[in-house]
Amino acid sequence: MTLSAEELAARIGGAVEGDGSTTVSAVAGLEEAREGDLSFCKDPKYAKAVALTKASAILLPDTWSAPFPCRAAIRVASPDEACMAAAALFAPPAPVRAPGIHPTASIGENVSIGRDVHIGAYTVIESGAAIGDGCVVEAQVYIGENCRLGECCHIYPQVTLREGSVLGKRVILHCGVRIGGDGYGYTHEVRPDGSISISKIPQLGIVEICDDVEIGSNTTIDRARLGRTRIGACTKIDNLVQVAHNVQIGSCSGLIAQSGVAGSAHIGNGVLVWAQAGISGHIHVNDRAQIGPQAGVPQDVPSGAYVIGTPAGSLRDVAAIALAPKAISKLRAEIREIKKKLG
Repeated sequence: MTLSAEELAARIGGAVEGDGSTTVSAVAGLEEAREGDLSFCKDPKYAKAVALTKASAILLPDTWSAPFPCRAAIRVASPDEACMAAAALFAPPAPVRAPGIHPTASIGENVSIGRDVHIGAYTVIESGAAIGDGCVVEAQVYIGENCRLGECCHIYPQVTLREGSVLGKRVILHCGVRIGGDGYGYTHEVRPDGSISISKIPQLGIVEICDDVEIGSNTTIDRARLGRTRIGACTKIDNLVQVAHNVQIGSCSGLIAQSGVAGSAHIGNGVLVWAQAGISGHIHVNDRAQIGPQAGVPQDVPSGAYVIGTPAGSLRDVAAIALAPKAISKLRAEIREIKKKLG
């Protein structure tokens, strides 16, 4: 689709400044935008990037006062929202997964399949599983024995749900997610002769994922040793995250890429765990806390705290430690100066 700046402004609720006949057919960021693209900026601190963009048109806030090189600007109340509305106009339509079971799918005995369910090619659903109304299960998915999917879940290709896993309503699992694999549970014994014996501890629990959870590609959530590993409602988990056995995560929390949570840790409601952070086992990260990027958390985190560093501490404590060498150098210089005056 190609639209003029005037046509686009009419559709997204903006006011054109410059050449309203300028046409655009795609949306791109400021730096990668080319002729024929629409870009956007919401913050004056990026004025330099706006000045260098090659976009034909740009979405800007109503309050923007800096110059822009584009042939047309569309002033809007919220460039973020306007950009998403514009992107939806130019994007190809989303694939439609019509209800039905592909002939190559393998469906076990006593499987319950609700109304208007799509099951894709080469998917395997083992005996005793239940798929709720309106679910979309894409190609090459494995759903183990006695799994339960609530209504309107969307399971993307090559997801694995091990036996007994339970999903609430409207759960989204992206490509390659692994739910319900065994957690890391072993006993180590040193024999009298000095050799080491390693025995596996059976992992007999399940994973329970509550309503409106979304989990990114190649994330793994281990089944519980006993009981359940649980992900609370509306929690969002990024790609490449590891959640170990018996972890309990509350509602409306977020875990960002390459973060990891060790066994039996408890994460509260509204917690945000930033990229590459690691949380030790059996500790509590309480409601609304934030774990900073690459933080290593060995102990409980109070409600509302923001911790960073390894071992993780408050921003104030970590900053004080980081600035200590500079403060010591300054004190040494002051002491030398005092000695000169006294001597």
